[in-house]
Amino acid sequence: MSGSVAEQLLKLLLGDSMEAGDRLPSERKLTEALGVGRSAVREALAALEVLGVVETRAGSGTYLRSSTSELLPQTLSWSMLVGQEQTEHVAFVRGALERAAAERAAEVVTPDDAATLRGFVRAQREAAGTGDYVEHDIAFHQHLAAMAGNPILSDLLSTSRALLRIWFEHAVDAPDDIETAVAEHDAIAEAIAAGDSAGAQEAMARHMVTATARILRAASQR
Repeated sequence: MSGSVAEQLLKLLLGDSMEAGDRLPSERKLTEALGVGRSAVREALAALEVLGVVETRAGSGTYLRSSTSELLPQTLSWSMLVGQEQTEHVAFVRGALERAAAERAAEVVTPDDAATLRGFVRAQREAAGTGDYVEHDIAFHQHLAAMAGNPILSDLLSTSRALLRIWFEHAVDAPDDIETAVAEHDAIAEAIAAGDSAGAQEAMARHMVTATARILRAASQR
């Protein structure tokens, strides 16, 4: 996938000459237009909402907050926010949140949750080397965050992942990196399934070290 989904979405909004207050197309239509999964569209929308480009109204949809002429400086803000200088800081925050989520998930895990996490790990392993791998990777972390039962934690994690998404497609494209990431997710899933909160936190900490290193490496090569 070329470029980040958020960048593609922003270009789509600019190209459509939308006006401030206009409602965005549905997630299904955006998915079709961008050729990506719904989770990727949701992460991109979350990032653009953080930047003030769009706003979500409960029960109504997502709306453009700024006119197309005002979106140009927002594009610059996006580039600055996820630039190399800030990427490490965002990744650090994400790591802390992911560790907290893993610890809490292990404390409240159910058999169904454990089966779901293991299912995502299997899906990642089967999708290695394909365009679907990143979607399964994100789904794993999204479900883990939802298990924690803290909507604020879940929202903050979604936002931090969205801001780092620009590098995700380039961070896990080598076979060795994918194999490592899948093994790390497997260790996290098994610790959570066992109700081992300390082990889950430690497994996530190890994953965040290698995941952050991959993201920073991808950022430095752009």
